[in-house]
Amino acid sequence: MNDGLRPVRLPANQPPRFYRGGAAIAALRGDEPKEFGPEDWVASCTTLHGEQSDGLTTLPDGTLLRDAVTAHPANWLGEEHVRAFGPEPALLVKLLDAGQRLPVHCHPSNEFAARHFGSRYGKTEAWIVVGAAEGAGVHIGFREEPSPETVAVWVARQDTAAMLAALNPVTVRPGDAVFVPAGVPHAIDAGIFIVELQQPTDLSVTLEWQGFLDDEAGGHLGVGFETALGCVDRRSWADRLDELVHHSAQGELFGRPEFFRAERLTAGARLDASFGVLVVLSGTGTLRTEKAGDVALTKGATFVLPHAAGESTVDGDVVVIRCLPPVS
Repeated sequence: MNDGLRPVRLPANQPPRFYRGGAAIAALRGDEPKEFGPEDWVASCTTLHGEQSDGLTTLPDGTLLRDAVTAHPANWLGEEHVRAFGPEPALLVKLLDAGQRLPVHCHPSNEFAARHFGSRYGKTEAWIVVGAAEGAGVHIGFREEPSPETVAVWVARQDTAAMLAALNPVTVRPGDAVFVPAGVPHAIDAGIFIVELQQPTDLSVTLEWQGFLDDEAGGHLGVGFETALGCVDRRSWADRLDELVHHSAQGELFGRPEFFRAERLTAGARLDASFGVLVVLSGTGTLRTEKAGDVALTKGATFVLPHAAGESTVDGDVVVIRCLPPVS
């Protein structure tokens, strides 16, 4: 079993999803595309909602990353992280390529998830835009605050036009970063390719389920929409979109230490010792680790970097996204 002393290069991990996409993931990785492979769960210790193993990352030696981390938590995560969060990364990273528009949905907060799903974590998330078709964008947060009754009617009637019209449309470009707090309704246009950081659950309340899911039970996760809609953030975000959308973000992309952190690395970057997930967006280079030697970085490669590898530096003509867990 992998003891968590060295960085590990990871193969693609694309569990079954309900929507089309994945061509951009395949192009980045140099793989053959899948019609329904829109998400690559990188270094995942999280399963799809209701599943036993779908979504979990298998290391090249055949071991589940979840099992390797459980067996050697201090090596993988560091003792301080383990004291705060236990033997789990408290982070899920995905490559997500929308081959069609995603439905209007939102995610529960920690408190809502604990109360109704028995989960320590809800699902606050963030997106780093890697690719965007001309004119494509995201829809995020209500433009004006609707009443609970209005939202319930939209969902009962599956009024897609009304739901989309109620959200703020934002055109995005590569390099932009978007923060999506739990509860904020959102959708992503076809043609958007992102690196997504999120809390480690697969909990989504899908307001617009018709045409995407088999039935409405999948939309409310089995608790009924009367309950599930209690997690929706109905506040207006129209005058404060700059809290959510950061155009042409550089360096530290997200500094949300209670949830996750992300930074863009280029030559000369110095990394402290930490569990991390690396996504190489372009170029070639070398990750020089304090305790685990050198690692070649090439476009499309993804790595899980254990705490025990120590401090590191980046050399070469390369761009890497480094995703980090919450701060303990």
